[in-house]
Amino acid sequence: MQEDFLHYIWKFQKYNFTNAVTTAGEEIVVEDAGYHNRLSGPDFFNSRIRIGGQLWAGNVEIHLKSSDWYAHKHESDESYDNVILHVVWQHDMEIYRTNNSVIPTLELKHIVHLEILEKYELLLAREPRWINCENSFAQFDNFETLHWLERLYFERMEQKSLLISELLQKSENDWEAVLFQLLAKGFGLNVNGDSFLSISQSFNFTIFRRNQLENLKLQAILFGQAGLLEEEHEDIYYQKLKKEFKYLQYKYRLTNDGVIKPKFFRLRPDNFPVIRLAQLAKIYSDTGSIVEKVINASGVEELLGIFEVELKDYWKSHYNFGKEHLPRKKRTTKAFIDLILINIIIPFRFAYSSYLGRSVETDLELSEKIPAEKNSVISGFTALKPGIAVSAMESQALLELKKNYCDLNRCLQCEFGMKYLQQNVK
Repeated sequence: MQEDFLHYIWKFQKYNFTNAVTTAGEEIVVEDAGYHNRLSGPDFFNSRIRIGGQLWAGNVEIHLKSSDWYAHKHESDESYDNVILHVVWQHDMEIYRTNNSVIPTLELKHIVHLEILEKYELLLAREPRWINCENSFAQFDNFETLHWLERLYFERMEQKSLLISELLQKSENDWEAVLFQLLAKGFGLNVNGDSFLSISQSFNFTIFRRNQLENLKLQAILFGQAGLLEEEHEDIYYQKLKKEFKYLQYKYRLTNDGVIKPKFFRLRPDNFPVIRLAQLAKIYSDTGSIVEKVINASGVEELLGIFEVELKDYWKSHYNFGKEHLPRKKRTTKAFIDLILINIIIPFRFAYSSYLGRSVETDLELSEKIPAEKNSVISGFTALKPGIAVSAMESQALLELKKNYCDLNRCLQCEFGMKYLQQNVK
């Protein structure tokens, strides 16, 4: 039994009204269950309840047991003095306000609709399941599903905005520096994301900005800070980069303390750190200032154009220093750019729009024009409900659903979980 279930019962009044009396035997008539508060303080604000014929206006607190009132130390918290009803699953003791007046208690254990209780217990049954409602997932209405996914999508964007806000604060509101750090993390993908982020944070972005039009210098900075220019190679291009980095290192007093060295192990050659860092350097040397272009881009195609780069010259025949192969095209693929747009650019635009108080609907529209990601989570939901993930909007929402609702058993804070409880219940 979770308190969330009792919140659901109270919010939607899923109990036998005719038997609703306080533990002292006074009749309870609920005129307004109140506003569900998910922050600190009582669980429901501004409720209107008749107790023994007397109308009361105030707050409602919900616990599994009456004694939880004292376990949570509410008896010494004045913010709970306006509680007019204590709703519990099991009443095991009287509870009092700070002025020692008794708070009326409603015990739900014997008056909750049996069907609701059975469905709740089935929903959270301890048996191996990918998600709790998987047997009913395909039955959820398509319109309601889309509505809930849109809300989950915005929740995910808001969560990603927290990292952006943190980076913005550390960079003294330099949006260019923040975008550079986010792009670095994105180009590192899952394996080297943290490494690339540490590289981007190991020097002041103004250094990158001053040398932005010189690709060799940008590569030297990134490779050098990554610790990839510390070996001895006869490779001429490697020696050129190393010499350039030593000069820049001395000029800007660069150090790479705290940098996480990137990994090559089990990566496809196209994802080798040197290739991804070289592509990142080329984007900046080709494009210059990126923030303005990213923010003002009117559609997906325009954004794709910013990140479409092809490595030439030395990198056309190398995946790493000193190891030559037959010439091969090394472009940022559309699939890779889609991941950058989904995980970096759209959240960045969302955060930027929110910061300026602008509408974020355009960013939602962009996400609806990018194909859904392909991973085990999306495959799992698609197996339960084919066609549920067409665009990046749906796939991002489903990732949020799985991580922050399903995996945490937050079924009663989820539209699907509440819909499940209401199915076939009178």
